[in-house]
Amino acid sequence: MPIETCAHAPTLFTRHNRPLHTLWLESQAWFCAHELGRMTGRFYDQHCIRKLDPDQHRPVQLLRYGRYQTTTMVSESGAYTLLAHHHIPENRHLRHWLTHEVVAVLRDGQESAMADLPHLGRMCWPGGHTASLLYWQSEPWVRLRDVPVVMAAEQPVVAPVKRKLSWRACLRMQGMGD
Repeated sequence: MPIETCAHAPTLFTRHNRPLHTLWLESQAWFCAHELGRMTGRFYDQHCIRKLDPDQHRPVQLLRYGRYQTTTMVSESGAYTLLAHHHIPENRHLRHWLTHEVVAVLRDGQESAMADLPHLGRMCWPGGHTASLLYWQSEPWVRLRDVPVVMAAEQPVVAPVKRKLSWRACLRMQGMGD
């Protein structure tokens, strides 16, 4: 897997006098695999990391102890996979700390910074119609390829008319009649 060329300044957390360098990348938490392994009492070497899916780990240039180093980072889902795979009773407390303190702090720190940045969302209608949206500058934007879905979903559902109405009755129903 290629190493990212941009360098990252992590957020440092400490648990039981052990450091954990973390990042918030692509809307998810990432943890230093080596330090996470020390917290579990295991050494997460390349053999352990290869058990993860390719999207659950990556090498990055990380500022650690005053200099940039190539560091293997594990995503939040990868960290939980490693904790479940190498189960010891303490891992339950470590998982709770990661979820309720570390990830919560990282997420809260990014929400305020990302208020002006574009972010993804979904638009849903009754009947199972959905479309992806991009919210940017307080406006929802629809991808061009999703426009037919949006247009089809906006078509009103016409119920069959049981009796014929005169044109004057139709205008009255629309609020345009006298």
